[in-house]
Amino acid sequence: MNGVGRMLILFGAVLIATGLIFQFLGKIPGIGRLPGDVYIRRGNFTFYFPIVTSILISLILSLILSFFWRK
Repeated sequence: MNGVGRMLILFGAVLIATGLIFQFLGKIPGIGRLPGDVYIRRGNFTFYFPIVTSILISLILSLILSFFWRK
């Protein structure tokens, strides 16, 4: 049961950190409008796919979580 408790605590910490990031994400300049993000506007149609932003967030989260999983 000790492992389950640690897993729940880690999951809760990740949820809190994610909530804080989303709360302040709009206040960080440049997030969501990085070079390489796909943005197409034609008439009344707009398509936006933040691929570079997604890759950057994935790399940052992977680095952070790799420190937690080391023993």
